[in-house]
Amino acid sequence: MRSQLPGDSDAAPWRDPRLSPTERAEALVPMMSLEEKIAQLVGVWVGAEASGEGVAPHQSDMISETPQWSTVIRYGLGQLTRPFGTAPVDPVLGARSLAASQAQIVAASRFGIPAQVHEECLTGFAAWRATVYPTPLSWGASFDPELVEAMADRIGRSMRAAGVHQGLAPVLDVTRDYRWGRTEETIGEDPYLVGTTGAAYVRGLERAGVVATLKHFAGYSASRGGRNLAPVPMGPRELADVILPPFEMALRHGGARSVMNSYAEIDGLPVAADPGLLTGLLRDEWGFTGTVVADYFAVRFLETLHGVAADAADAARLALRAGIDVELPTVDTFGAPLVEAVRRGEVDETLIDRALRRVLRQKIELGLLDEGWNELPDDVASLRFDDDVSQDVAVRLAREAVVLLRNTGVLPLTAGGRVALVGPLADDPMAMLGCYSFPNHVGVNHPEFGMGLDIPSLRDELARRVPLLTHEPGCAITGEDTSGIPAAVAAAADADVCVLAVGDRAGMFGRGTSGEGCDAADLRLPGVQADLVRAVLATGTPVVLVLMAGRPYALGPEFDAAAGVVQAFFLGQRGGQALAEVLTGAVNPSGRLPVSVPRDAGGMPSTYLAPPLGRRNKVSSIDPTPSYPFGHGLSYTTFEWSDARVVEAADDAPDQPAAWPVDGEVRVRITVANTGDRDGAEVVQLYLHDPVAQTTRPVVRLVGYARLPLAPGESAHVTFGVPADVASFTGLSGRRVVEPGDVELRFGRSSGDLVASLPLRLTGPERQVGHQRELLTSVRIEPLVAVPQSA
Repeated sequence: MRSQLPGDSDAAPWRDPRLSPTERAEALVPMMSLEEKIAQLVGVWVGAEASGEGVAPHQSDMISETPQWSTVIRYGLGQLTRPFGTAPVDPVLGARSLAASQAQIVAASRFGIPAQVHEECLTGFAAWRATVYPTPLSWGASFDPELVEAMADRIGRSMRAAGVHQGLAPVLDVTRDYRWGRTEETIGEDPYLVGTTGAAYVRGLERAGVVATLKHFAGYSASRGGRNLAPVPMGPRELADVILPPFEMALRHGGARSVMNSYAEIDGLPVAADPGLLTGLLRDEWGFTGTVVADYFAVRFLETLHGVAADAADAARLALRAGIDVELPTVDTFGAPLVEAVRRGEVDETLIDRALRRVLRQKIELGLLDEGWNELPDDVASLRFDDDVSQDVAVRLAREAVVLLRNTGVLPLTAGGRVALVGPLADDPMAMLGCYSFPNHVGVNHPEFGMGLDIPSLRDELARRVPLLTHEPGCAITGEDTSGIPAAVAAAADADVCVLAVGDRAGMFGRGTSGEGCDAADLRLPGVQADLVRAVLATGTPVVLVLMAGRPYALGPEFDAAAGVVQAFFLGQRGGQALAEVLTGAVNPSGRLPVSVPRDAGGMPSTYLAPPLGRRNKVSSIDPTPSYPFGHGLSYTTFEWSDARVVEAADDAPDQPAAWPVDGEVRVRITVANTGDRDGAEVVQLYLHDPVAQTTRPVVRLVGYARLPLAPGESAHVTFGVPADVASFTGLSGRRVVEPGDVELRFGRSSGDLVASLPLRLTGPERQVGHQRELLTSVRIEPLVAVPQSA
């Protein structure tokens, strides 16, 4: 507990909980020296490895001389960087060590302000022995924001129990090029899916008392050629209509209290130095009042990588002017260079005060300046980061994320059949884990500690369910060695069915085939895995191709011979169980593609959000039509869709489009029935088609969806309430408008399998809308009386 400190008294307004956080922060700012102010604007990464083994390229250059701890905390400290996520540490010992560090920070400075502690948490709390959940692409594949919210709540609870206040998640970058290594970190290629799912994650984390940090704001995923940190040649309409909406949703409907800048440069201007984006849009237009934290070393990169700053002080000036409040991960440009620049009059101290107010206000909101704050949890001795409840959430999400792309009847596997399990991913626990999971992100540098978790492979779990199972890896994930292929072919030829597991190994900066800095030149399977697939398919044995990957790989004509195709995007520590349950029929697959699966490995990868000239046409020899479109996914049961209609539409003019006021809402409904013989979940998707607009528009784009579990014979009405604001786009003026005219709302099983189209007419004058527009389509599900099954 905090001891008595200078300035502590009943008269100290910054300690008074009866005042608002803003009032308390305003009272404290004038009392602080320049050094004390700037100390609140930096983090310290005491655990970072100067060798560079634990950090990214270019980052080791900035941590080669870590200052003495006593010097760092002399004037206070803004943040502590990843005390659990830098090296393996026992949860209880880690919490005690963190508490000791906090006590030293409180005691060393005049005002006794604790540090705000942040950690990575994209696939769970990035700490040793913490539950590893599915990657964001799997969140998108589930089409289940409620379950994602429950996952984030579990993640947040474990972090807060350990003394962590801020999580660097979720990633809200919309996938634009599947070759980008960080595709696995994205939720998908559609802004509505990304935004609704991301907002759910934020709600869960914030509800647990942890500050959610939206990243990467903005444009990072649209780099040229899918190369990490490459320039972004994006126009203002793509930025406004595709990239920004998920951030708006997560702020307004999630309540995120922090934003992390993107490393990207958009049209020649690095985001870290862009006041129009970080202040004009984010704060002045959107009204954001939280903190903007720098992506790791993004401030220094203004000098070293972008070349827009002359030196460290200049980089600090540009970042502060743009709107960055906190430099992460460790003290650098916001240290001595910034202090000296302010003293020389090169940086206005009002910029320091502006950032400081935001930082102090957030710390006050977290209770860090309250008298009762305690750096050590009361129940620290029983602290665990992985438990039965968390694992249950993890496996439920993994089950919902498995996508059945193709099935000629080979799945589910027949009981008693001989199954050959082939492929380099078949018996690899790491095949379940994304780049930002602790075992992949940190644990690989500390093999002596082990995984810290029980992570069964697909082989482990399938062997429990399939008695007659043989296994041959066939080849490695990377490399040119084909010597194992003949043994894999023999195993497949001698089996009734072959399950062939291929895909990725997540890693960092070339240490994997997916993950940060692991970009792909094209969308062919890595190494000689395609050779293995061709050889096994040639045996004539029915093959179930299982793709365990961080991006979609091209499935061209040569893969059409597969009897079944299953897509899984790094399903987490219980992913092997989920996959085995789906393959054997214990679980009915219900995942849907959050990204399209291309047919061609080369050419120009593109997403389904394309205008007419971005689709197949007669003016180009390249056909970009995917093998499997966004939203696609099959089931072991069947669903019938019927009676699509506009609710309360006029009956006297059935051939005319129903009126939809430009400032109103339209309700559309469809009936869905489970006509099969087992429980299943259908994903009802609603798409907007705008045939004539003042700027080119995607042929279809998602504006609503509903995950609908149904028992055999059960049916339900699914009604969507669609605000006209959802039909808005950036018009000729550069402002977002709802344009009158004819449109269609289309019900679809996927973006390429549209079941019914409802013609509508947006009526009234063109209407300009802004950040306060309606962002979400409402969903209502009305179960109907079950119909008896026919004999």
